[in-house]
Amino acid sequence: MEQAAAAGSPAVVDCEQLVAVIGDAVIVSDPAGAITLWNAAAERMFGFTAAEAMGQSLDIIIPERQRQRHWDGYEQTMATGQTRYGHELLRVPAVHKDGHSLSIAFTVALLRGTDGAVTGIVAVVRDETARWTEERKLKRRLAELEATAAG
Repeated sequence: MEQAAAAGSPAVVDCEQLVAVIGDAVIVSDPAGAITLWNAAAERMFGFTAAEAMGQSLDIIIPERQRQRHWDGYEQTMATGQTRYGHELLRVPAVHKDGHSLSIAFTVALLRGTDGAVTGIVAVVRDETARWTEERKLKRRLAELEATAAG
């Protein structure tokens, strides 16, 4: 991934450094769903250190009620080499190490080996819990005001 060099800057982006310092969680999992990359933002967001997360199933952040749906889609993606989501922003619940719920938004992309076979999936994740909570409060307030106005 090369970028045109600006005056005084390097010509090549250090992708490892980028993943390490970016504010969004970057999580990579292998074809079986085991975590193979977990950056510092993922640690902050989900509470698991990289050492705790590496090699673990994505189940550590997927609420139990969502797991079957997740794995059905994951297995289909691995079997077909295609994802329905492409560049679409997905919004789903997640779970923190301490058990509290999160609302996350993320994009996914397939990673491929030199032979074109899928080697994993990368997700770039943002915590939207505060936004989701505020939106829910506003919707409740609007419903209350509409009920008062109608009554």
